[in-house]
Amino acid sequence: MNTILEKLDGLEARFEEVSTLITDPNVIADQSRFVRLTKEYKELEDLMRARKEYVNLLGNLEESKTLLVTESDPEMKEMAREEVALCEARIPELEEEIKVMLIPKDPEDAKNAILEIRGGTGGDEAALFAGDLLRMYTKYCETKGWRIEISSASEGAVGGFKEVVCSVTGADVYGTLKYESGVHRVQRVPATETQGRVHTSAATVAVLPEAEAFDVQINEGEIKWDTFRSSGAGGQNVNKVESGVRARYNWRNPNTGEMEEILIECTETRDQPKNKERALARLRTYIYDHEHQKYVDDISSRRKSLVSTGDRSAKIRTYNYPQGRITDHRIGYTIYNLPAFMDGDIQDCIDHLIIAENAERMKEAEL
Repeated sequence: MNTILEKLDGLEARFEEVSTLITDPNVIADQSRFVRLTKEYKELEDLMRARKEYVNLLGNLEESKTLLVTESDPEMKEMAREEVALCEARIPELEEEIKVMLIPKDPEDAKNAILEIRGGTGGDEAALFAGDLLRMYTKYCETKGWRIEISSASEGAVGGFKEVVCSVTGADVYGTLKYESGVHRVQRVPATETQGRVHTSAATVAVLPEAEAFDVQINEGEIKWDTFRSSGAGGQNVNKVESGVRARYNWRNPNTGEMEEILIECTETRDQPKNKERALARLRTYIYDHEHQKYVDDISSRRKSLVSTGDRSAKIRTYNYPQGRITDHRIGYTIYNLPAFMDGDIQDCIDHLIIAENAERMKEAEL
């Protein structure tokens, strides 16, 4: 029995069910359920389209093979032979595409992301490298048509950043950037080095799925808001208008059971309401990340995934400047185009990581 066809046939009834549900006024009224079902509909629609092509190919192959045996006309025989060759080339290709589509999707993948970069060991040089990573991701986001905005930043003494937090918005941001979580190590002669010696420094990158309004329950009435004047270079507005906002919120951490005060500051824009909105989004994401950490831990203990455990202490990549080399330690991927990579040309590496993870997940799903 064809197991791929079996799996696709099993999804046909669900596709019909979801098609009906998304037109139901009660479902439309329940925003979170409607969004979830619409996403499922889109995925199932793609699978049904692939199923149709697959069934047609199998039918054509069967028919053409029969013609080769029964047909005496040489022209018809030749046409049948060509059709058999076409079907036999396309069927395995399509089977691989369907297998990838059948892998259960991480519901977080379609979300926007919060990107945090922190200089690690290496002092000033680590801060400079954190700045280089931010530039790399900014350039990469530009190529994807995504929007990247700095929410908060603490600059290094000689440049770069001790810590920088950004929000990235666009299509499938988290599903693409999640592979970047971990420790990034750099080997180069720092600008601060007088003897010309190669130093090793590190920066950590954390990519979190941005929480949507209905992912997290926050009692907005319990948030204590303070406003303050922004500081730094910014023309006449700075130090005169209280545009910076600070949110304090008491919340019970599900992992410890303790009450904690969360403090979020936002000075991104000169507009206080906008800063409030952004601080609220970051508060949601903070709570969502902590509440989902248990879920993430459960998954990674069941599936010690080579790639996206999201372990922020694991060394994932080395950037070796003297040799112009980049190595991703998770999949043994090495390339020698460091300048282009630091200019945002990182898609090939991400593609290799996605393929590696998909192969692992296919094994798990026994596809």
